[in-house]
Amino acid sequence: MDFTASVRKADIGVAGYLLAAIIFFVIPIPSVLLDVMLALNIAIALIVLLNVLFVQEVLDMSFFPTLLLFTTIFRISLNVSSTRLILSTGAPGNVVETFGAFVGGGDLVIGSIVFIILIIIQFMVINKGSERVAEVSARFTLDAMPGKQMAIDADLNTGAITDEEAKNRRKKIQEESAFFGAMDGATKYVKGDATAGLIITVVNLIGGTAMGMVNSSLSFSDAIAQFGILTIGDGLCSQIPSLLISLSTGILVTKGSKEADFSGTLVKQLFGIPKVLYIVGFSMLFLGVVTPLNVVLFGAFGLVFIISGFTIAKNIGEEAIEQEVAADESEAEEIRRPENVVSLLQVDPIELEFGYGIIPLADVNQGGDLLDRVVMIRRQIALELGTVVPIIRLRDNIQLNPNQYIIKIKGIQVTEGEILFDHYMAMNPGYVEEEITGIPTFEPSFHLPAIWITDSQRERAESFGYTVVDPPSIIATHLTEVIRSHIAELLTRQDVQNLVNNLKETNPVLVEELTPKLLGLGDIQKVLQNLLSEGVSIRDLLSIFETLADHAVTTHDTDVLTEYVRQDLKRAISLRYFAPNEVTQVITLDPKVEQDIMGSIKQTEQGAYLTLDPERIRRIMDSLETEVKKLEELGRTPIVVTSPIVRMYFKKMTEDYVRDLIVISYNEVDSNVELSSVGMITG
Repeated sequence: MDFTASVRKADIGVAGYLLAAIIFFVIPIPSVLLDVMLALNIAIALIVLLNVLFVQEVLDMSFFPTLLLFTTIFRISLNVSSTRLILSTGAPGNVVETFGAFVGGGDLVIGSIVFIILIIIQFMVINKGSERVAEVSARFTLDAMPGKQMAIDADLNTGAITDEEAKNRRKKIQEESAFFGAMDGATKYVKGDATAGLIITVVNLIGGTAMGMVNSSLSFSDAIAQFGILTIGDGLCSQIPSLLISLSTGILVTKGSKEADFSGTLVKQLFGIPKVLYIVGFSMLFLGVVTPLNVVLFGAFGLVFIISGFTIAKNIGEEAIEQEVAADESEAEEIRRPENVVSLLQVDPIELEFGYGIIPLADVNQGGDLLDRVVMIRRQIALELGTVVPIIRLRDNIQLNPNQYIIKIKGIQVTEGEILFDHYMAMNPGYVEEEITGIPTFEPSFHLPAIWITDSQRERAESFGYTVVDPPSIIATHLTEVIRSHIAELLTRQDVQNLVNNLKETNPVLVEELTPKLLGLGDIQKVLQNLLSEGVSIRDLLSIFETLADHAVTTHDTDVLTEYVRQDLKRAISLRYFAPNEVTQVITLDPKVEQDIMGSIKQTEQGAYLTLDPERIRRIMDSLETEVKKLEELGRTPIVVTSPIVRMYFKKMTEDYVRDLIVISYNEVDSNVELSSVGMITG
């Protein structure tokens, strides 16, 4: 309640500040109220200056451009009010008269000179410099945004930062860009304010002199003396706060340290090197002794600088000793401290470990782009399969061979590879007859025969028709294939919940109908894992959930639900495996085998399984192997087409015998696809 009230008071205060500025433009105010407002204006300018001076981070003053506009309007409105009083009554109040008499020394010439000097300082030095720095800062901040975004993505993919930290960093970059862009425009307010003040001062002087001669019958010299002092006082009242605001703008846009104590850093950088203080001190002593300059004054300064140098040198030595002792104590404390085993329990979903010879490929400073490729892998998988790949941890491992790398899934090594640095891998697509010399090897992703060649052989190999890839591409391709083959087990319940939350933003009715009323999160996870395990994209989550909502009322068997979803996604599945308007050669299943498979299915609470005789399974697998070889010899991808009710059981039966066999039901084939059976699996 108190907070709400304070917020309301703040809103009223800001609104009153702006409303007062508008009122002062049109309604005459008494000199007493003008004195109060001028004093308030000076106080606000000082507050702004000191806040800018001591604020630790530039974005802590993110509303500074708006503040510039507010203070400028308020200051100009006071200038108009004081002009009205000078011209109408000749008595603008104590503040204006004091500035004209005291600051100007009561002399028109002295006051004019002081006023002109202030104008020159503001126009030529502060305003011009602030405007240029703001413009350059805005341009460079905008130009640096893509690089900063890529650095955040790289840190995120290597696990150096969390998703929340990455989100905060991106938000901060956007805020900095918006702030410096606004500051580039806001500096025009400062420059325009100073120009308006100068014009108003000239108008005051001419108008006041004319009014004094006409209304008060003063001579020209008396009129210009009287109204000149008041005009200078009025000009100083507006230009001094304007100068403070201009100075604040310059300080804010030139702050190099974003998150540091400005004053402490400035003093430390200026007086932090003893050698500099020694040289300055002896130089001051030399000038005081050798030249006619005041020996006491220059000698005193010289001694102060020399003594300060000795003091700072002593403090630096003590700080170095303290840091060394603190480091030793910290190391000893770390040794004595019981091991924190909790941190050792965390398992990274995906890890890429490599020997020291591969470090240059991952080091951005050495021109490596492996981190960028990891970012692209995550984007590629997201577009292709519709799921978010977990953070991929990259780390070097001195226990590996220099050019060796291993890939781990959930802390367990699943594959490895080895590259030759500064070499390229050349692979024969199958139709190249020319041979090239090199080191025989195998491509790690698909275990195809290949040859390591040097950079000088690259163009020749490409001209022959060889497929030539560089080491980062080899690692990235291998990593991509490993992720594809394990993406189902990497999909966690939390990932599914995130997908559900995203869909709920646009289709809340569907999500509320499906979960948790019809299916639990674990059931949905199992269906999605079934789809991903066979390379079916779950990007069209809306269609998947619609199908689940339609059939979950009759069955909760996740395998059966998966089949219903696959049939609903037949266009995507057909597009993946079949070319439209072309005849695709496939393998079919003997109807007798299908009947025997259906007859051997046993349903349990844990799910369905086959009770087919092992000898019968062996004969079926032998027949499958024969038919698969026929298609492979023709250069075709083996695809088995079965009836819908048999598909999932036949797929499970073949998983241990034929790796990555594509098994599709007739209901998953789109109507524009033509199939031709070139073999039948018997048993």
